[in-house]
Amino acid sequence: MIENISDKVVSNSQVETEISDIISTVEFNHTGELLATGDKGGRVVIFQREPESKTELFSQGEYNVYSTFQSHEPEFDYLKSLEIEEKINKIRWLPQQNAAHFLLSTNDKTIKLWKVSERDKRPEGYNLKDEEGRIKDISTVTSLQVPVLKPIDLMVEVSPRRVFANAHTYHVNSISVNSDHETYMSADDLRINLWHLDITNRSFNIVDIKPANMEDLTEVITAAEFHPHHCNLFVYSSSKGTLRLCDMREAALCDRHSKLFEEPEDPSARSFFSEIISSVSDVKFSHSGRYLLTRDYLTAKVWDLNMESKPLETYQVHDYLRSKLCSLYENDCIFDKFECAWNGSDSVIMTGAYNNFFRMFDRNTKRDVTLEASRESSKPRAVLKPRRVCAAGGKRRKDDISVDSLDFTKKILHTAWHPTENIIAIAATNNLYIFQDKLNSEMHS
Repeated sequence: MIENISDKVVSNSQVETEISDIISTVEFNHTGELLATGDKGGRVVIFQREPESKTELFSQGEYNVYSTFQSHEPEFDYLKSLEIEEKINKIRWLPQQNAAHFLLSTNDKTIKLWKVSERDKRPEGYNLKDEEGRIKDISTVTSLQVPVLKPIDLMVEVSPRRVFANAHTYHVNSISVNSDHETYMSADDLRINLWHLDITNRSFNIVDIKPANMEDLTEVITAAEFHPHHCNLFVYSSSKGTLRLCDMREAALCDRHSKLFEEPEDPSARSFFSEIISSVSDVKFSHSGRYLLTRDYLTAKVWDLNMESKPLETYQVHDYLRSKLCSLYENDCIFDKFECAWNGSDSVIMTGAYNNFFRMFDRNTKRDVTLEASRESSKPRAVLKPRRVCAAGGKRRKDDISVDSLDFTKKILHTAWHPTENIIAIAATNNLYIFQDKLNSEMHS
């Protein structure tokens, strides 16, 4: 049973959605206590999970706003006469080392490292400063006192610690923190760079697929991620539907991959749209590091790192759209980039669809469910009912939704799963929904 524990968290009260309010990324930190969202207006909103209350039965698990800050501003590249959007493309948390939290956020060009810390005390009684912080004239100091810390209301301070700029010619689509906790990588359409978290003026190019003549360009990089346990391994996906696993121990420039994961194409199923719908929009390592989860336009696939020839499992996300590809091409929806997520035990995968639907697939029972994230069907504490889409010309049951009545402007592109619990975050345009599986019951078929 999946219920909505907080659909009130982020929403725009205006009827017309401001483009700047559209959520563009969602990410839990490593403990799941914090949840960060980025939007097209360059803002980052951090939510904190409320501690369990013994008196209030329904307060446990709720996420409330912890801090909001402006991460990126719109810029202009005068050399290329190009506007650089403030939209946050990705957020990645660093593993917590002390009381403060650190996160990386990026727009198309610039990556920033932010420190998020709490302050509930203020030093008072300085000898050489007055109450407003101005330096005193030493000749006026006639006695010495011991400075003391006075309690104040809790303040959450967010400060930029590093700015990593000028390393990408093309739009950054991925950032991933390495398991060594010292380095991270950033990927754009044609290159992947390796950074040290303490060094902002230098990065190492580890993948470069740019051809000498751009007319020879046949594919671009769509996503990249480090292995969760082995700091030398990373994977990147391409617009041709392939995955390349690279080992940084083999060479400084990883243009030659260690493994190539590619599914052979069925010639009988080839069409004008084959290449577009096979483009991988997201790739995620499982928590164990044994499997890869990928999402293309119509399917989600699980790959075993030990088997390159074909995916271990293929899940149809919305196969009923196969007959609609022509109209989806005309309205540009066919180029939508859906993300995917693993649950904490790698037994269930989740990804988004249209009409504010999202899909879950249980790898063990082979059951799947379609659920809806919307204000109409998701009042707080309400149990979500499985939804079913009826293909064109198919038999319709009660409560079925016809494929012709799907709203393609409502799409779930960004999702995140709590690292250890059955709590999920779903971004639906400018609303953030947080759902929880209260009873850990089996998924509905």
